[in-house]
Amino acid sequence: MDHELRKRGTSGLEVACDPFGLMARPSAIMECHMNVQPQLVLEHVSMVFRSEDLNFTALAPIDFEVPAGKFVSLIGPSGCGKSTIFNITAGLQPPTTGRVMIDGEDATGTIGQVGYMLQKDLLLPWRTVLDNVALGMEIRGVPMAEARERALPLLQRYGLGGFEKRYPSALSGGMRQRAALLRTLLIDVDVILLDEPFGALDAQTKSQMQEWLLQLFRDFGRTVIFVTHDVEEAIFLSDDIYVMASRPGRIIDKMSIDLPRPRERSVVSSPRFVAMKQYCLDLLRTAAGQPPQAAAA
Repeated sequence: MDHELRKRGTSGLEVACDPFGLMARPSAIMECHMNVQPQLVLEHVSMVFRSEDLNFTALAPIDFEVPAGKFVSLIGPSGCGKSTIFNITAGLQPPTTGRVMIDGEDATGTIGQVGYMLQKDLLLPWRTVLDNVALGMEIRGVPMAEARERALPLLQRYGLGGFEKRYPSALSGGMRQRAALLRTLLIDVDVILLDEPFGALDAQTKSQMQEWLLQLFRDFGRTVIFVTHDVEEAIFLSDDIYVMASRPGRIIDKMSIDLPRPRERSVVSSPRFVAMKQYCLDLLRTAAGQPPQAAAA
């Protein structure tokens, strides 16, 4: 990794330029990526919280787009606006400026256009696992019998077989997250927002859930936007990563992850993966006013 080759981005931060060889990718791959039409677009979106004596800019104007069928992660320190972006995208919070476009149509302030899963699973304790997974479909007007019929095969296929009649209290943390994620997918929208879904899990369960999520991503073909504080997790899962800084929240770089899919866990020890991880960590440290870490000998 060439730490002497530098660039200065629109954020004014000086960072390593092309440290993991993105400029060397075949042009056909880059053209294919550029020709994919974005499914989700945030155009000049910002968020300012106003009071009588204070205006706080939680999110500076950002431009952000996600092509259909891609897995994109947002990573940055607490308070950089990741959750604000999700709330605006989900229609829960109107932006101060800008708009949200989904499939070419203005979806600003419109709820129900995306699936949104928080870190907490929010399973209803009085409903069985099957009925929890079917809940999103039920809310959207699918008859309960049909919703159960659609959900049951997915429970059996994705690691919850035999637990459909149990209640959430009988499930482990990882199993609860599986149920919550299946519930989100079965809402049957194309864009899925996942806000640190594995943040509270132990390291071993988290690793298993990441691989399970990649299987779901392959099988369902949804467009996923994923929030995490874990750099390794972001690289392992994503096609692109938007790196953010705080005060005000802003995007400081976009990393394209060209590791081949399907991805095996062993990829995390490859030189290319390690270089991308170091680059991202250096970005975050520089944005926080800290010097980049020296490369390992």
